[in-house]
Amino acid sequence: MKQVSDYIRTIVDFPHEGIMFRDVTTLFADPRGFRMAIDQMLHPYAGMQIDKVVGLEARGFILGGAIAHQLSVGFVPIRKKGKLPGTTISQDYTLEYGEAIVEIHDDAIQAGEKILVVDDLLATGGTAEAGIKLIERLGGEIISCAFIIDLPELGGRAKLEALGMEVQALCAFDGL
Repeated sequence: MKQVSDYIRTIVDFPHEGIMFRDVTTLFADPRGFRMAIDQMLHPYAGMQIDKVVGLEARGFILGGAIAHQLSVGFVPIRKKGKLPGTTISQDYTLEYGEAIVEIHDDAIQAGEKILVVDDLLATGGTAEAGIKLIERLGGEIISCAFIIDLPELGGRAKLEALGMEVQALCAFDGL
């Protein structure tokens, strides 16, 4: 029987030499694999109150939309700076090779709402940490952060857990 990790392709030396890129588009393209991933991502939260799912740009939108639909709750995107049309708040963060800024609409989350944060991959945790800070600034209560892939060597899980976050991942890959 196939597992989620079986649907993920590895592309060597992308985007540059020495990187083992974990490509989830092959998972998304397969109806059984995609359903399996969504079902498994939902499983730990059965019976829990979740008010909104927050997806991190960009593949977190694909997962977050599907999960929000299954839970019958709202979906909120966290996007790169300048992509949202309304009034936003922003958070800068450090990438492996520079800095970036993400934003959320300032009215997207109400104080006390229970939030599930979703993305495809947890590497260094920088994007997720920036998203967590935005959600907390709006008063949201994060119940968990869910990912398809964890890259443990890059320390993202430890970073998020140090912030007091519960972290779920469907699979892990060793090596960069």
